[in-house]
Amino acid sequence: MIIAIDGPAASGKGTLARRLAVRYGLRHLDTGMLYRAVARAVIDAGADVADPAARLAAARALDVTHLKDAASLREPGMGEAASIVAADPAVRAEILAFQRGFADQPPGAVLDGRDIGSVVCPGADAKIFVTAAPEARAERRWRELVGNGVAISYEQVLDDIRRRDDRDTSRAVAPLRPAADAHLLDTTELDIEAAFRAAVDLISGS
Repeated sequence: MIIAIDGPAASGKGTLARRLAVRYGLRHLDTGMLYRAVARAVIDAGADVADPAARLAAARALDVTHLKDAASLREPGMGEAASIVAADPAVRAEILAFQRGFADQPPGAVLDGRDIGSVVCPGADAKIFVTAAPEARAERRWRELVGNGVAISYEQVLDDIRRRDDRDTSRAVAPLRPAADAHLLDTTELDIEAAFRAAVDLISGS
């Protein structure tokens, strides 16, 4: 069984995907972390994420061990860097093979990202596109960052969310948009428990 969870930054898709993986006994892959890991590798090598050759080299060297330092991958600025990396078609081609290989291992998986239902796993058993108003998403991300001791304003987070939305929806390859057969789930007014129940109902009806 493969469940595809897509949506913009801070929509709640990651938390929802982890809960669904437990519910259905499946493995979980946060595909956004793959692009963050590539960006982190580029930066750690002293290169610029705007350098196509550096991005591609980091993508080709990616393996699961690069995902272990989650705290480093979620540092402020890494989301922006990952969004730049993810707009590179050559990088996306490398990451695509990694993602499909993960999804194809029995008994299946829950993958969350921005193009899972439309590109990575178009034949997924269930597809959900999770969304929420930018202001609600920025509020969630800001509270998360402040709770982790990061000194950042709500306005800075909202600006970052809007820039990432614009880049993700306008990129030439695999832009952020719902798959034609995806269920839409707006979490603007939902807490995680309500969103989880709604997602289970949608999957049951798939």
